[in-house]
Amino acid sequence: MEIPAQAHMIDAGTNSGFVAVSCVAMSAPLHRLAEIMPNALQKIIERKFVEVQERKQHSPLELLQEKIRSMPRPRNFFRAVVRDNAEPTRVIAEIKKKSPSAGLIRNDFDPVDIAQRYHQAGASAISCLTDQVDFGGQLDFIELIRAAVPLPVLRKDFIVDSWQIWESRAAGADAILLIAECLTEQDIVDFQILAVELGMTILLEVHDVENLYRVQNHVGFPHIGYSLLGINNRNLKTMTTDLAHTFRMVDLIDDRRVVVSESGIRTAHDIHRLQMHDVGIVLVGEHLLRQPDPGQALRELRAPATA
Repeated sequence: MEIPAQAHMIDAGTNSGFVAVSCVAMSAPLHRLAEIMPNALQKIIERKFVEVQERKQHSPLELLQEKIRSMPRPRNFFRAVVRDNAEPTRVIAEIKKKSPSAGLIRNDFDPVDIAQRYHQAGASAISCLTDQVDFGGQLDFIELIRAAVPLPVLRKDFIVDSWQIWESRAAGADAILLIAECLTEQDIVDFQILAVELGMTILLEVHDVENLYRVQNHVGFPHIGYSLLGINNRNLKTMTTDLAHTFRMVDLIDDRRVVVSESGIRTAHDIHRLQMHDVGIVLVGEHLLRQPDPGQALRELRAPATA
């Protein structure tokens, strides 16, 4: 697939970590995905394939590419969240109305107001759910949030087709989520190449050890400066959370700078425990959104832990 010259690709001549490949394969057939994903995800993914085909009819690839040509560069999500010595932990604050495991999370749901509160409270980046059926999200939220705050925004959805990556960039997303349990290795490689060519950071998420081993060599591909590894503390089969899951998994990972601990983080003490395991990026949503003031909840979360 030819990438538009104005799509703000990464230039292999000035970024030695980038492997220039412009041909992106189509995503895996549905029956192949069913072999590798937890049962809890299968119905969502089946629905997502149908949904994507419908959305393609309204937004053909050529229209998305045309829009991207005139857009400014994405904000650098990777640089915003990979820690430095001045800030031991950086928070990706999440925006979602509901979830399959928690039900309705926030009744007075205003994504722009929430994003502004997060920004004022010191969030490093925003994660925005765009799946409408199960999470109450909308793709339009991304543009609204980016217009309201200067933080980079992650589109959190179930990416199963390369078209969705173009759609994400056209919607203003600075980063995308790829869930290893939902994708074949070839999909992961191809999707990462396209995302980086469009200037977006990838958050590659795993839950179990099997999938960590399956994808670990792809973290940092095709460019080390655009790739993060998420550890989901929520078991996608049982929907239970366990923060200690990050502690167990991180021992198997060489570069902990790019590790993002997701789900089950509720207190400053939890942040401190993660710091002790050299994990400096966290993704937090439900806990913050259940509080009257998500911004104040984030301030308390980022405060130094007390004994």
